[in-house]
Amino acid sequence: MDYRHEWKHEINQSDIIALRQRLQAVTEPDPHAADGVYLVRSLYFDTPEDTALREKLDGVNRREKFRLRCYNRDTSVIHLEKKSRENGLGSKQTAELTAAQTQAIIRGHTDWMLSHGHPLVRELYAKMRTRGLRPRTIVDYTREPFIYGPGNVRVTLDYNIRTGLNSTDFLNPDCVMIPAGGAPAILEVKWDGFLPDIIRCAVQLKGRHSAPFSKYAQCRVYG
Repeated sequence: MDYRHEWKHEINQSDIIALRQRLQAVTEPDPHAADGVYLVRSLYFDTPEDTALREKLDGVNRREKFRLRCYNRDTSVIHLEKKSRENGLGSKQTAELTAAQTQAIIRGHTDWMLSHGHPLVRELYAKMRTRGLRPRTIVDYTREPFIYGPGNVRVTLDYNIRTGLNSTDFLNPDCVMIPAGGAPAILEVKWDGFLPDIIRCAVQLKGRHSAPFSKYAQCRVYG
């Protein structure tokens, strides 16, 4: 499993404007973004005891979380993702699902997962059966991505974070979403073996420091 370095900073609208100008000057646009942005929708899983949430809030060193994700409300391609974190480094495993498979998981119809060809789908099935893992809440936000080849760097500006409260109606583009408890905007910087100085300088902000932040935890502020 390949782990990547990651920085997160809570930022404001003025920071976004400054970072956007700097990053556009030194990075390449993400070919998957339309007009420089895309909409992200995720449906996070958790246990009845809120294990993923509690481990994040408690700063557990080795932890994981499962989610479903689509982009720009396009449900023709849906990703099942498992994010793992250990010793400050992160990794992600991904499997593609159809809308029908996604809806089956949300409704708890999971027997088909046991014979699925992708091991990540089978792993989710096992943890739904043994740990009670289940869909918990939807998270929406807007993302501005920037990429830089050396170091395999990806910088994103995420904002307008919204929560579906306890809704799991992931495939419904009109499900009710509300602002997630005054959530800040987030600068994320991810890279492999090294972070080039040109990017390190571009993302520097006076008075801002790297700190943990979870969109899922932010979207659970209402329960």
